[in-house]
Amino acid sequence: MDDDRGVRDVALSQLKGLGYDVLQASNGSDALELLRANPDIDLLFTDVVMPGGLNGREVAEQARKILPGLKVLFTSGYFEGALVRDGALESSVRLLVKPYRKNELAETMAEVLAAA
Repeated sequence: MDDDRGVRDVALSQLKGLGYDVLQASNGSDALELLRANPDIDLLFTDVVMPGGLNGREVAEQARKILPGLKVLFTSGYFEGALVRDGALESSVRLLVKPYRKNELAETMAEVLAAA
């Protein structure tokens, strides 16, 4: 989930190139609808800062109510320390800082999916 179409397209291309099946959403409401309609989703990859409505953390909280075992990987162009300090993220979550390379995405996705 990302509100920026260009960023979403790049992530979609990279994830598909890594062999993942991907659904995309431009906002929290659409992401939650996709999760309700597709209970076999393993991971939510979401931007932290989203305009209006729900931010990435809020979507992740609601998503885990829909799919309790759902893994979450956050991404942001903001420095992790600022996001934690401002309350947008907890320090224990996985964050991939933008811009990221395909190999960084591949490694982080594998780690998050393998985590208990």
